[in-house]
Amino acid sequence: MRTIGTGGPNPREWLGQGLFARVAGPDGVRNRARIHGTPGPRWFGPERPVRRVHGDASMFVGGLSALLLQSLHPLAMAAVAAHSGFRGDPWGRLQRTSTFLATTTYGTAEHAQRACDQVRAVHERVRGVTPSGEPYRASDPHLLAWVHVAEVDSFLRAHQRYGLRPLSDEECDGYVEDTARIAVALGIPDPPRSREALAARLSAYRPELRATPEARDTARFLLLNPPVPLVARLPYGVLAANAVSLLPDWAAGELRLPRFAVVDSLCVRPLGAAMTAAIRWAMVPTRRAVLAPPV
Repeated sequence: MRTIGTGGPNPREWLGQGLFARVAGPDGVRNRARIHGTPGPRWFGPERPVRRVHGDASMFVGGLSALLLQSLHPLAMAAVAAHSGFRGDPWGRLQRTSTFLATTTYGTAEHAQRACDQVRAVHERVRGVTPSGEPYRASDPHLLAWVHVAEVDSFLRAHQRYGLRPLSDEECDGYVEDTARIAVALGIPDPPRSREALAARLSAYRPELRATPEARDTARFLLLNPPVPLVARLPYGVLAANAVSLLPDWAAGELRLPRFAVVDSLCVRPLGAAMTAAIRWAMVPTRRAVLAPPV
């Protein structure tokens, strides 16, 4: 569909192309063809909840919220600060994570396993010592499990609040079960497999969690100084405000992120629903959301 008299893409197509390019990167079209076009068995059939969650625009909010929540484990934050390169190449990290999610969710079983093996190989090389002198290694199953449960909880919270079709209670359990398949392939021996177990695991980590200076610095970078063009600052700000709104109260408090109940209910959440609906509208025509949104 073209704009009359110009021959160029209409606003919906232009916005969809821009979002896809940011999320999927320069190899996005090729990766999309490989992920969806390669024949073979998949880890998840088309009816599985993980496909609905990871293909929805609510992931834009869930991904940002997951990064904020994950930063509250000092060892995970130290590893990210020292090894991830998220400041020097934030879009590259986003695109790699997005492609990993898309591959494991929609790709063939062979490609999904290979993607997990590649991540595990990277984790084996990531190790060091925190500023306070604590050693860490990214391949530590306990640390991997924290990153996993924080991510799954954030994605599910976002979908239930902003998703086009929120999951039933049974489907929520199904989503956690689906993500456990990926977790095991990444080296997490006993991931939660129900929403109740997910909540219990998150609670068990609570004594270990605190906001280090690096975590608060990361929050400022993500929320106040994002690597986005000036024209995109306002819509990004809406997504960021909703990512903060999605956090558990204690997590927002640790990061010193102010939240006001009246503003949240009357302004932040309605704007978040409108923004995710706009993203969904832009990306649906050519199914650009098949490479999962940012994490």
